[in-house]
Amino acid sequence: MTRRRSQLATVLEMIKFEHTLFALPFAFLGMVLAAEGWPSWRVVGWIVVAMVGARSAAMGFNRLADREIDAQNPRTADRALPAGEVSPAAVRLFVAGSALVMVLAAWRLNPLSLALAPVALIILFGYSYTKRFTVLSHLVLGLALSGAPLGAWIAVRGDVAAAPLLLSLAVLCWVAGFDVLYALQDREFDRRRGLYSIPVTLGERGALWASGLLHLAMLVLLALLPASYPPGLGWGYWLGVAGCAALLAYQHAIVRPGDLSRLDAAFFQANGLLAVWLFVMTALDRLVLA
Repeated sequence: MTRRRSQLATVLEMIKFEHTLFALPFAFLGMVLAAEGWPSWRVVGWIVVAMVGARSAAMGFNRLADREIDAQNPRTADRALPAGEVSPAAVRLFVAGSALVMVLAAWRLNPLSLALAPVALIILFGYSYTKRFTVLSHLVLGLALSGAPLGAWIAVRGDVAAAPLLLSLAVLCWVAGFDVLYALQDREFDRRRGLYSIPVTLGERGALWASGLLHLAMLVLLALLPASYPPGLGWGYWLGVAGCAALLAYQHAIVRPGDLSRLDAAFFQANGLLAVWLFVMTALDRLVLA
């Protein structure tokens, strides 16, 4: 029993379980927009369960798929799987359990959520192999995370509309943009290993431009969102978008050609704050100022 607990703790550390909060704000954003306020706590609870299950399954599967690559990369060689701190069998069991939790939550929400759960899992698992054959792997990761607001909207309403699709596209561009920045760390390793990425294809400066354009596209999509949302969004939402613009500008100001020393700050701090800020301001707009 003690060994099982130790293995579980190692797996949770390996997938950075605490970073589940990273994707939750956009799920909550889709949820609040769908409900035009705050839905029942039952729905909120199952959305959280679905998000935790989906994110845990995806990260665990990614670590399994990349364990040989991680072992060869000095930056990732000390991760739990290549370091032998946890067994592949334990991670497979964790991934299967997490995926079942997600499907259970989808079943408890509504029929459309359940019907789309396998599609979501295919995208989440499929991303792990994309850098082996396409430079568009960053966009596939964005697609995987873009399911958070759309899935939450479906969980509340059981349908699809223009507003959550625009929001999901914005999340896709946001995630792809910061993943391009993050991939700069492994550009030389990826080139030697024959892996695909925008930094490998376009170089450092080209990757920074590509990331900037993706983040600009995110802001444009967020600006278009209120027109597709009949109840409308007020100044609280626009203040949220302005904060996103400032945080994206900060990221691109501190990550420069030849200087990636502050990349972790750009990736974790700024992006985590961006997601929370946009949700909080939009929720304020819908729940208090509407």
